[in-house]
Amino acid sequence: MNYLLDSCSLLWLSGNPRHLSGKVRAAVRQPDATLYASPVSAWELGIKAAKKKLNLPKRVSEWFSEVCRRYALTEIPLTALVAAKSTELPKIHADPFDRLLVATALELRLIMLTPDSYIPQYPGIQTLW
Repeated sequence: MNYLLDSCSLLWLSGNPRHLSGKVRAAVRQPDATLYASPVSAWELGIKAAKKKLNLPKRVSEWFSEVCRRYALTEIPLTALVAAKSTELPKIHADPFDRLLVATALELRLIMLTPDSYIPQYPGIQTLW
């Protein structure tokens, strides 16, 4: 299975996996699971860290690279197509970061690992929590 971690799932995977649901913990441990991370999450978490709303153990650029290496996450590039498609989504979620992640998951047919209750409302999205 192919999974895209949203920003909080990525943060919890790296720092406090007990915050992940049992289903998500089991999914990411499967030998056939391929885990993806988006630069959108690095951007979102970096902004929160800069505003002192989040305390990362190191600069976000180092943290994101280290987390991707440690958990064998494949980084997905952000494309103009995904950015454009995020603006065409139904107005379910106002957060532009989440809209970009939803558009990424839809475009690449990935299951999104997220506790966000709004995201499963998008037509065609597959989520796991």
